[in-house]
Amino acid sequence: MDILISNPKAQYLLGAGLDVLHFESREWLDTINFHKDEVRFFEDLLTKKEASKKNNSDYENMLKNLDKIHNDLFNDLEESIIEHEQLLSRIELSEKGLSDNDYRQKHQHIHNKMDTFSNDFKTFKKIVFDYSKGL
Repeated sequence: MDILISNPKAQYLLGAGLDVLHFESREWLDTINFHKDEVRFFEDLLTKKEASKKNNSDYENMLKNLDKIHNDLFNDLEESIIEHEQLLSRIELSEKGLSDNDYRQKHQHIHNKMDTFSNDFKTFKKIVFDYSKGL
């Protein structure tokens, strides 16, 4: 028997007012900006630690992953959230054919992406820290 475990906070927030969802979207953008700073720190840390060790495939793979995280995930998530916020503006202007249900569905989708990203980023940070300790 499959059991779906849901996040009660997420379920509660989806029923909240649009202003609460808007606030959560703004928090997501702040989180992404913080993670961008972390990635720059990791790049600096790894570059300094590895300056004397060239042709290290682990190091090169880690830097490639940093680039991928920065370019693909951050930009994609940021664009999704900004588009999401623009949808909220259109809803608040009472644009025909839009409802707050559209916003809530999109919000749930982005919420799931942010959760997945956060978990993946935590795993990546552990890898970077373990690698850095070994240098």
